[in-house]
Amino acid sequence: MSRDSRELFGPALLGAVALCGVTAIAISDRASAQYYCDERYQDCYRRSPPPPLPFPFGLFQPREVAPPPPPQPEPRQMPARPEYTRPERTERPVDPAIVRQYAGLYAPVNGEPYAVPAVRLSDIDPQFLRKRVNVQTDEAPGTIIINTQNRFLYFVEGGGQAIRYGVGVGRQGFGWSGIANVKNKQEWPDWYPPKEMIARQAELRRQLSELQSGLGMRGGPHNPLGARAMYLWQGNKDTLYRIHGTSEPWTIGQNVSSGCIRMINQDVIDLYERVSLGAKVVVLPARS
Repeated sequence: MSRDSRELFGPALLGAVALCGVTAIAISDRASAQYYCDERYQDCYRRSPPPPLPFPFGLFQPREVAPPPPPQPEPRQMPARPEYTRPERTERPVDPAIVRQYAGLYAPVNGEPYAVPAVRLSDIDPQFLRKRVNVQTDEAPGTIIINTQNRFLYFVEGGGQAIRYGVGVGRQGFGWSGIANVKNKQEWPDWYPPKEMIARQAELRRQLSELQSGLGMRGGPHNPLGARAMYLWQGNKDTLYRIHGTSEPWTIGQNVSSGCIRMINQDVIDLYERVSLGAKVVVLPARS
């Protein structure tokens, strides 16, 4: 090649050689990136390397790329404290005829040492409201018959009629049946739970105090025996079962008690006036 040719092609040739060199380095760098592995990762050979930067910047960047910092966990939030509220009872629609018939019977009771509020009729199935019915029985007038299966109490009047009251009865394992007599009657009685009940319900102990006859709760609107109580005995033995009122009329018609027979306060006041001491009480067994 002549001197003139070298002078003519020299700069271009040098530029081409330089460009080829840079391209080869870039290709070599990209190829080496395919086999590059960061030893900090045990599974690095199964990882695909990060994409190379566009030419020519990849030539001037370090091969080791620091992993991104691990995400910081968000501050742990303590769960909100649950609020325990008494569930509302679902009101059932009340037939206006029922209201007209029973509003007077279940109105507030005057002349009592403690308030006896009106019964909210929507709380109770109408079949368990007080009613005079026809009955077929050989029991004498003045007898109490309790049908625990259907949760009714009948006060026999005679002439084939009786007054029927809805009641709450003993829950599973606490039912009682048999024949007894009304040994005693009390208005707004004190309540003396048996030791077995106190042992079963530890929280009950906090509600009791020492009374004249032992550990119990004074009569009043919050007393489980309600406005009246009739005590059932068999001969000279107290059965520990009672017919009594309740401050929870919505439980009437259910198996809720520890064996006693509970009634709406207005109903137990009515029955109390009709029943004589010594009256016979027949408690029929529930069918299994």
